[in-house]
Amino acid sequence: MKLLNLFLGIVLVFVFSRCANNSSEKKDTDAKNETVEKKDEVAITLPPGFSATVFADDLGQARHIVVNDNGDVYTKVKKLYKGNGIIRLRDANKDGVADDITGFGNYEGSGIAIKNGFLYASSDDNIYRYKLNANNEPDPASEELIVTGLVNKRQHESKPIALDNAGNIYVNIGAPSNACQEQDRQKDSKGQDPCPILETAGGIWQFKADLKNQSYPQGTRYVTGIRNIMALDWNSQMNELYGVQHGRDDLAKLYPDKYTLDESVELPAEEMFQLKKGADFGWPYCYYDHLQKKKLLSPEYGGDKVKTERCDGKGKPIYAFPGHWAPNGLLFYTGTQFPEKYRNGAFVAWHGSWNRAPREQQGYFVTFLPFSNGMPSGEYEIFADGFAGKTKTPQGATFRPCGVAQGPDGSLYICDDQKGRIWKITYKANTAK
Repeated sequence: MKLLNLFLGIVLVFVFSRCANNSSEKKDTDAKNETVEKKDEVAITLPPGFSATVFADDLGQARHIVVNDNGDVYTKVKKLYKGNGIIRLRDANKDGVADDITGFGNYEGSGIAIKNGFLYASSDDNIYRYKLNANNEPDPASEELIVTGLVNKRQHESKPIALDNAGNIYVNIGAPSNACQEQDRQKDSKGQDPCPILETAGGIWQFKADLKNQSYPQGTRYVTGIRNIMALDWNSQMNELYGVQHGRDDLAKLYPDKYTLDESVELPAEEMFQLKKGADFGWPYCYYDHLQKKKLLSPEYGGDKVKTERCDGKGKPIYAFPGHWAPNGLLFYTGTQFPEKYRNGAFVAWHGSWNRAPREQQGYFVTFLPFSNGMPSGEYEIFADGFAGKTKTPQGATFRPCGVAQGPDGSLYICDDQKGRIWKITYKANTAK
């Protein structure tokens, strides 16, 4: 009897064990299937001849991106990825997919650039640089603090950067406000005049690229009257700085007696500027109406959709895009892989709107704008689309393009800060048919 009971016990243990294992295996399988189902793959649409491949995935909030001349890709993440703020991605076997991923820099942020043997990166407060070693890689141990104490009011706090060819670095100091009202984004609250924010923010600041431990007051206010520029790039052909501004919000919400919903979802324009030293582009007193092609007085300062007054002397955009698309990345293309029409033109990554409801949100794509002699020479076209998937909202979008960069072979890289995907865009003439 004891032997029989022992035998039955062993059988029962085996049966229960198998059931548990099967249940566990089913849960694992379900989890894997759920992961695949939730992946929400999207098909990126491109012009004929172009193709997109996924270079890297699941990197977190990949904000801006740069490619070294050896092909290594670096992205700056808004939130640390495995303890690192800068991610290096290498395609070691040259199959178009990153297979060697490392990181360094234990700070969050957005800005990144490579110039004259150094990699530069920014947090929301500081700018750092790393010397490239004999293997053309940034040496984490060489970290230097270049600029410290940048204004950070936890609104428009990201610090995109760009470098010129004369040893200077430029950084956006976004205005922590919608329109410098006494009470931000409150109906009928007056605009502060003069706007105190402009003393320390709302513009582009210039610093020396090779001078350590510069304090914020040591910088030069290069241009003013800008709400927030995330899309910033130095145009080497023209030797000038360019940017695309995030325009102000809430015209109909704050002034329903002046603006209809249809007007508010389109206004103001997202303005592209050539950023010449000393320029004043008018924020918060002015905004640009691309439908009237005028810089108008803001309602907080007595504007009525017609008055220009103090805005007549303010800097005008060189191109105006529809409102609220959220420009986050800018690149002037200098490669030869793409057709001639793209040479020296501007790619802009549009992060996508949140404030066009109940109308459909817009953006969530990459546009191309042709240039000639440093100025737009035609109208924009949507170059890459489909990132958002089925739902064009900040919460529902599958991906949101944020940064753009050019590889040494002329390929275009686009990064997303929703899930941390990087695409590599290539062109082959024989596929264009």
